Amino acid sequence: MTTTEHTIAEQVEAMQQDMGRQIPDEVLAAFGSEQASLDAAGVPDGVATPGTAMPDGDLLDAHGTSTTLTAARNGKPAVVVTYRGAWCPYCNITLRTYQDQLVPALAERGVELIALSPQKPDGSLSMAEKNDLTFTVLSDPGNQIAGKLGVLTAPTADARRAQETMGIDLPAVNADESHGIPMPTVVIVDADGTIRWIDVHPNYTTRTETVDIITALRRVL
Repeated sequence: MTTTEHTIAEQVEAMQQDMGRQIPDEVLAAFGSEQASLDAAGVPDGVATPGTAMPDGDLLDAHGTSTTLTAARNGKPAVVVTYRGAWCPYCNITLRTYQDQLVPALAERGVELIALSPQKPDGSLSMAEKNDLTFTVLSDPGNQIAGKLGVLTAPTADARRAQETMGIDLPAVNADESHGIPMPTVVIVDADGTIRWIDVHPNYTTRTETVDIITALRRVL
């Protein structure tokens, strides 16, 4: 299944079928319970709204050099994506799909694509290299931007234990050694740094499809 031919949802469905054959039932049950609770809670109150300034913070590029979101945008409008980390299979599918389906459309419009996660710079570098990403991938230590956007969360206790069973140690990969992770979110920011559109996915198994981003871009920029 190639990312140029299929939606993120289609690729996730295929991956989940494979996971169901490989992952212990108790681990799947813990993740399933967490996903159900995320669905029930929905988008949290206080999420940033269109018309407000896009928050910024002290970020690191994939080589550990200090930067900011403003510097990465370089005066251009941008699509800013928050993701959980290189360890997250749903994030890998999403960013690969954006590379194949979204990057060409953004290039035509002079719009930057920037992905942010709380992981250390070596995790950002790993994500970029293994998925052949040509867009900017930054580390947001302490989830500064995710917190200001109102999309910061953390795994449940059962989900943490399930992650550990899978060899995932969030405090070891996150730059601030915490369990904090962002809800997968896509934000369209104009050249002046104002939020024009935001799409939050509390359940990390679902993501913003490329067609929805392009449709929003045509409407708000």
